[in-house]
Amino acid sequence: MPSIKVYNMSGAEVGEMELNEAIFGVEYNEPLIHQAVVTRLANERQGTKSTLTRTEVRGGGRKPWRQKGTGNARQGSIRAPQWIKGGVVFAPKSRDFSKKMNKIAKLIALASALSKKVADGEFVVIDSLTCEGKTKEMAACAKALGLNKSALFVMDNNDEKVILATRNLPKISTLPVEQINTYDVVANAKVVFTKAAVEKLVGNYVCEEVDA
Repeated sequence: MPSIKVYNMSGAEVGEMELNEAIFGVEYNEPLIHQAVVTRLANERQGTKSTLTRTEVRGGGRKPWRQKGTGNARQGSIRAPQWIKGGVVFAPKSRDFSKKMNKIAKLIALASALSKKVADGEFVVIDSLTCEGKTKEMAACAKALGLNKSALFVMDNNDEKVILATRNLPKISTLPVEQINTYDVVANAKVVFTKAAVEKLVGNYVCEEVDA
């Protein structure tokens, strides 16, 4: 089993933790990770855009002038696309962009993304994550842990004070472990788990695999 050092919020090493190989030691699977990211982004698209074609624009029921003899170009309707207030050519219409992904595939993609973070030294475990809701507390924690780029803090509970403290830090985001997903893992340079969150993830992952 891979093992990793455990730090406190001050950046001091306080112990070591063994990681479950089924989640943090699997082979890198780029196609599944790509599929998970594309699925997430597609499901966030609203698809509500809609404009009118020439058949839907009001008016233009008669020919504006006779076909020949006026000196003008021939026209069939004042609602043709080349006219002001005319219809739109190949008008975009509302559509559903959502995609589906197999449950097992989602789990494998998440495990693969987490394993890659561990292998690249971009996975950090801290003993606990608590604060009084002050931005400077989380800023100091991020600095102590060497989080110079974007980082995701994964909590074992939905601590409102931690969420409040990170709200004004543009490079720091938080997520309860129940909502961990492949997209948020790969979108951040580093992922920081609390020790309890790692244990909770292992338990949830095993249950998900059994149910699937």
